[in-house]
Amino acid sequence: MNRLDRLTAMLIQLQSKRVVKAQDLAERFGISLRSVYRDIRSLEEAGVPIVGEAGVGYSIMEGYRLPPVMFTADEATAFITAEKLVEKLTDPETAGQYKSALYKIKSVLRSDEKAHIEVLDEQIGVVSNPYLPETRQVALQPMLQAIARKQVLHMEYSTIYSEKQSARDVEPVGVFFMGNNWYLIAWCRLRNDYRNFRTDHIRSMQLKEQPFDKKHLTLKEYLKKYGKEREMKLTEVKIAVQSDRVAHLGEQKYYHGFVSQQEKNGMTELTFMASSMEGIARWYMMFGDIGRIISPPSLKKRVAEIMKGLTANMNA
Repeated sequence: MNRLDRLTAMLIQLQSKRVVKAQDLAERFGISLRSVYRDIRSLEEAGVPIVGEAGVGYSIMEGYRLPPVMFTADEATAFITAEKLVEKLTDPETAGQYKSALYKIKSVLRSDEKAHIEVLDEQIGVVSNPYLPETRQVALQPMLQAIARKQVLHMEYSTIYSEKQSARDVEPVGVFFMGNNWYLIAWCRLRNDYRNFRTDHIRSMQLKEQPFDKKHLTLKEYLKKYGKEREMKLTEVKIAVQSDRVAHLGEQKYYHGFVSQQEKNGMTELTFMASSMEGIARWYMMFGDIGRIISPPSLKKRVAEIMKGLTANMNA
């Protein structure tokens, strides 16, 4: 990237956030902090009203705006791709908001860019996995509003294992998407601890006027801290399957923590980091006639117990 393009991109980034740290600019553009300071000075000399505060970062004086930004064809393609994901993976309200914003973006595209994305619009799609159940969509906007405004969110929630509902007042931290579901991370006032709520189990929710001032972990900090705790509970599992039959396992192996595989003497040895011995034991029963458990012994023992119970039921 030449310096003129970098200065333009830097100005756009400064307009996109309330405060931007020099280190963030250095990391994005792969330059030194000294180069960042020099570029900021060049923007100031060009008349851009930049306010800098030591230890905080840079911001642009309120009211200053660039004329409409021009996008490249590749950037326009990224918008269309994102639209397909938003339509499929979020709720109708969020998808509608994105579509409204996209109309504004399209309005400043050049004619050749508009023609480019019109061609691609019908050629990009997001298809549901037929082996996974469709999840009930839940409005994300109230959760996002509660996060941004630091407002308490009241909700009726049922756990994954029970349909019994409980009323919760929570202080939202963030939302994330994983394994075909959206999750809300929040400080639960009922449990007095952080909790992970699957959004399709939220039966109703309401923003309360009551704000909260407790300083919580960011979503990134939460996932880093509690994600490591979950990793500590994973168990390494090794299963050998006949190499000419391993394709029959399909995508199911990924749902049980598949890590890697290697061929040995006509057998394919698969390695998993499994979170549920019960789950992988019962899955193994589906193809046990073409494979064998290498480790751990506890998995062999559990499969033997299941087989014993199955035999007893068959002979009953």
